Amino acid sequence: MSDLLVPLGQVAAIGGAVAVGPLLWWRQRSRSASPAGRLRALTLLTLFLTFDLIVFGAFTRLSDSGLGCPDWPGCYASASPLGARDHIEAAQTAMPTGPVTHGKAWVEMIHRYLASAVGLLILVMTVLSWRLKRQGGERAPSPWLPTLTFFWVCVQGAFGALTVTMKLFPAIVTLHLLFGLGLLMLLAWQHEAYLPRPLSAPSRLRTAVLSVLALALLQVALGGWVSTNYAVLACDEFPTCHGGQWWPHMDFTQGFQLWRELGQRADGGWLGFEALAAIHMAHRVGAAVVLSAMLALAWALRSHAPRWSNALWGVAAWQLVSGLSNVVLDWPIVAALAHSAGAAVLLGLLTTLFARLKAPV
Repeated sequence: MSDLLVPLGQVAAIGGAVAVGPLLWWRQRSRSASPAGRLRALTLLTLFLTFDLIVFGAFTRLSDSGLGCPDWPGCYASASPLGARDHIEAAQTAMPTGPVTHGKAWVEMIHRYLASAVGLLILVMTVLSWRLKRQGGERAPSPWLPTLTFFWVCVQGAFGALTVTMKLFPAIVTLHLLFGLGLLMLLAWQHEAYLPRPLSAPSRLRTAVLSVLALALLQVALGGWVSTNYAVLACDEFPTCHGGQWWPHMDFTQGFQLWRELGQRADGGWLGFEALAAIHMAHRVGAAVVLSAMLALAWALRSHAPRWSNALWGVAAWQLVSGLSNVVLDWPIVAALAHSAGAAVLLGLLTTLFARLKAPV
């Protein structure tokens, strides 16, 4: 047990040290604000850092650093790669390209430090929310929302541990991604709750926004499945897939067997190329559906909320260009990170828009 608790405490302490800087900055900037205003500022800061964490998590995955430290929460039971130099050196000597190298170990541990820092910020936010409720007087949203956010980030941390201990099991990695994006959405909703700014628009637009949000979540899940199964280059052409084929041979049954090891079928055999093509094409078809829905929503918003309409147009263009770049440029890490960041921005944007349309006008 001490092999787990000692590095866990050490990693949490390093995460706490990382969180000190943002907390001091927040305290200085919001000294003159009301308690609810200070909470809103802290929520916005946490939202921004959560977005950064999601992008850095994508970099961790795309740089093959997910097993840079093959145990959890420390690195070979140490708080940092500095204490695991000998273990890392031995692993790197045995396999120079990874999965364990000094560089990848640092990427993995920095991701854990940042995650711990975000968790601490959410804990502070939760404590302050309950304190504001006890004080009363000022209208403030229920502290149960930040409490849910705190439990959510704890579950997200558990999935982060499983990602390592289950050796990049595709279903776990995909769920880890989805829970991270869910955390971003919760924070975006909470940020709006502290200062409601309702939009005047027909009620049908709220249904439209919710529908596009649901489609976007499904598409992000498909994108996570593509990434975790390394199926991006199963189709290396556009608009065709491979060898000039518009609709290649595909095996959806194998491709969407959810509970299986990385690169393997559920029966233990190797995952075939047809399965990877099925995963890729499902995401490509989904992208066409979501892009069409986004453009239709942007068009519907043009007279009621032109700034939101323009934002949707911009995110749609960003995702189209970055997604195509992944295929035609052989999956460069810059394009892949841009696509992951665009997905996070889209979900945060739609969540915020839905929160504003939710309030009565």
